[in-house]
Amino acid sequence: MTEVLRDGELPTVGSQVRVPKMGELVASSLRRQIVRGDLAEGDALPSESELMQQFGVSRPTLREAFRVLESESLISVRRGAHGGAVVHVPNGDVAARYAALVLEHRGATLRDVYEARGVIEPACVAQVARSRTQKELATLRQALATSRKLQDDPVKQMAEQSRFHQLLVEMTGNQTLVVLSGMLRHIVDISNLSHAREDAGTPAGERAMRKGFRAHERLIALIEERNVAEAESLWRKHLLAADEYILEGSSSLTVYDLMG
Repeated sequence: MTEVLRDGELPTVGSQVRVPKMGELVASSLRRQIVRGDLAEGDALPSESELMQQFGVSRPTLREAFRVLESESLISVRRGAHGGAVVHVPNGDVAARYAALVLEHRGATLRDVYEARGVIEPACVAQVARSRTQKELATLRQALATSRKLQDDPVKQMAEQSRFHQLLVEMTGNQTLVVLSGMLRHIVDISNLSHAREDAGTPAGERAMRKGFRAHERLIALIEERNVAEAESLWRKHLLAADEYILEGSSSLTVYDLMG
């Protein structure tokens, strides 16, 4: 078995040790600077000659490091006289796209994805109901008002409803939940927006929209009352009903069918 050693690790007896390539080490150093905030979104990395001198590496080695960071969407490299490497901070959308690929490979159905969201969001709602602030209530009310103004455009309106769901998760303050929920929402939004286009202006679409508004309004009232149990229960029931409407006739579709 071959081990790749990390900082401070010692090899186990009988293992073969793979020493990281110099390009990987350079990429690791730059990656740490980006993750720690030493390099910010849009910052330009020093020129190739400066980086080569700083790390004591050749141009091919430095470009290998750049390829690693580009594959992680942490930099983009512009070619030409005015080119160079530009920094991009870690983005949840990148994680979401990769998660979608993993789910595609595993043959996950859309129902799998919606059920997972149905586990995460009600728990988030309960947490928000316990600790909500007046500012958060105002933010939720504004999101609902913005959504109402878009009733004549079901696709934009659906996007705003998705934003309402996103706010509920963000208000927990738990960044792990935010990222995990964002991965699911990346897939759910594609499905929901497609459905909104198909049902735009139909009686079924109008009924679903009205039910959605009522659920959102009631949820805000329960959160304001700090009624944790009722808020969590309402949101679970709302998601189940909304998901069945969206998944009707397509629950066996896989993520690959949707995104492939």
